[in-house]
Amino acid sequence: MGDTEKQTATLKRSKFRELKGEFKKIIWPTKEKLAKQSVVVTIVTVVLGVIIAVIDMVIQYGINFIVK
Repeated sequence: MGDTEKQTATLKRSKFRELKGEFKKIIWPTKEKLAKQSVVVTIVTVVLGVIIAVIDMVIQYGINFIVK
């Protein structure tokens, strides 16, 4: 049982080393870049919401026209 416990502990340590190495590779955005990207995401979300709302109203108008 001692061997199994050592292997498990070694695997856990190697996983954490790999994880730490991957975190060192991350390039975090600057505050300015993050702010610009947030604004773009917000604008695109609002525009898509408006487009979906317009399409929904057109389809609803069409269905009401057909039914009545």
